[in-house]
Amino acid sequence: MLFAIHALDCSRGLELRKIHQEPHLAHLKTASDYGVRIVMSGPLVEDDGVTTKGSLLVVEADKRDGVQRFNGADPFSTEGVWDKVTITAFIRKNG
Repeated sequence: MLFAIHALDCSRGLELRKIHQEPHLAHLKTASDYGVRIVMSGPLVEDDGVTTKGSLLVVEADKRDGVQRFNGADPFSTEGVWDKVTITAFIRKNG
């Protein structure tokens, strides 16, 4: 099953991202430890195409629980980079 993780940054997101970027990237490499496979991921940006305002990950997992544990252990989550996170089951129709 696919899940979309839609995460919006807090007001200090840009500052905190710089501090926690490397641990976040290292965490993404541990996805399989949670039974998760990253299909795609990247930053959400403002309409200027540059200013980061959050993250979007599309992941594959058998159960939501693994996705929640994976997301909950992400340094962007534990260190307060993300203010609001929504995890939604996703059905691929195209692409």
